[in-house]
Amino acid sequence: MKLTLDNGEDPVLSREEAIAVLNTPDEKLDELIELAKGLRFKYKGNRVSIHILTNARSGNCSQDCAYCAQSCRSKADIEKYKWVDEEKLYQNNDFVNEHHLSRHCIGLSGMKFTDQEIEELARRIRKMKEHGTHLCCSIGFLTEKQAIMLKEAGLDRINHNLNSSRAYYHNICSTHTFEQRVDNIHMLQRLGFEICSGGIVGMGESKEDIVDMLLELREIQPEALPINFLLPIEGTPLENADTSQLTTQYCIKVLCLARLLVPRSDIRCAAGREVYFKGQEKMLLNVVDSIFASGYLTAGGQGIKDTIRTITDAGFTYEIESA
Repeated sequence: MKLTLDNGEDPVLSREEAIAVLNTPDEKLDELIELAKGLRFKYKGNRVSIHILTNARSGNCSQDCAYCAQSCRSKADIEKYKWVDEEKLYQNNDFVNEHHLSRHCIGLSGMKFTDQEIEELARRIRKMKEHGTHLCCSIGFLTEKQAIMLKEAGLDRINHNLNSSRAYYHNICSTHTFEQRVDNIHMLQRLGFEICSGGIVGMGESKEDIVDMLLELREIQPEALPINFLLPIEGTPLENADTSQLTTQYCIKVLCLARLLVPRSDIRCAAGREVYFKGQEKMLLNVVDSIFASGYLTAGGQGIKDTIRTITDAGFTYEIESA
């Protein structure tokens, strides 16, 4: 398969062409990266946005997502709490502002929340927005009333990942459906929220599942599209998952495909970056324009100073958004 951008237009790949991207021979990988790189620089320039993630509500989740240390069927040894200490939350927010990072991402375990709990979150959001911080919350399934409460508090972006394909989803979660996730995203979009939505690679899915997930995301057109590469967590159903297919070459093909299918989104290499792309950061940043620093909810990650050094050593600049 030969893909070109001769007319300066974004590619419109069929499902078959998208599958062919994931089957690109390794000896042709440089050509694929160059194609994705062209779109990356067209829409994102030389910048890399850095985000940090605060686990604001940890564990005790009613959902049974197989990959997650916080799910109801996880036996992982993690800290559990209803609310993170407010001082810690605001310190992290100050950290974002002091280092001129792009966004403070806040995760809360759980599927449904009471209006009172959402108001407690809204109060915290109002406090953080006093400093002009760009915020994104990952917060399960909101009612429309609750979403409006957060919108009025100043929240502009919500994360809600699809995680896998419609056909494969039942293999990783039985307590809610793929369709519920899509419906939730569409409700949030109608209310004017920016959307962060992506998935996880390495849970036993096929290449076709990855393609179908990304085609769904092409329909959604999220402002940010994070791709996580599975880090098997002891105590979860996927603790012994075979991740041998997650070679650097395969992982970059997935990210290239995300860039080709949703070129205007922030394509983020999230969990697994430090494992699957160690020593290959320049290649990675030629395709993605967004990364995390300082960890992923219940997993550690590269610290901020090393993250900035990684970006600058690769010849990129990190984006300054927050006031």
